[in-house]
Amino acid sequence: MARQFYLFDRPRRFVAGTVGVPGERTFYLQAVDGVRVVSVSLEKQQVSILADRIEQLLDEVVARTGTEVAVSAHRDSDALEQPVDEEFRVGAMGLAWDSDAELVVIEATHKVGEAIELMQRWGISQLPVARSSPAESIADLVGSLHERGLLDRVFKSADALGEDVASAMQPPLHVVDAGESIDRVYADLTGGSPAVVVADGARPPG
Repeated sequence: MARQFYLFDRPRRFVAGTVGVPGERTFYLQAVDGVRVVSVSLEKQQVSILADRIEQLLDEVVARTGTEVAVSAHRDSDALEQPVDEEFRVGAMGLAWDSDAELVVIEATHKVGEAIELMQRWGISQLPVARSSPAESIADLVGSLHERGLLDRVFKSADALGEDVASAMQPPLHVVDAGESIDRVYADLTGGSPAVVVADGARPPG
């Protein structure tokens, strides 16, 4: 099963908030667009760093390009949308400026521990790893994760649970076209490939 992506182009809300009493609070990032609400948990320090990095990024954009960055006069201090259902716990975060759309792009990724939990939840043993979300083409699939390899890694060091998936990924899975015969797919699977990615032309639908 491929990784699940949550893509928000221009969300109505993108906020940080907490659930729980002081000293026992869980921090969340939440994106809201229409009826769609996605919440991911993270550390307090990650929220602080993200806020600082966004400010630095916008200052750099203005200094380098002269682009005027619109800042809303409305400060969103409302509570998180309810219910707050955690989709995953944030591992690494990426931050960039999309000059064409004039948007800040933020991407949160999984840790090894989350990848293992996802595999066990769905009863699968391999996951493709994508460069960006969503994966627009086969070229975006840059590697794969194998449950046995991840468990061996964690057995040797429990700290591996907190590593980024990029540090543990293996070469990409073999790709087969959706029009290929079952015999061809079977040959790939019995020839050493633990799983395959089914492509519809250049796109990876399954």
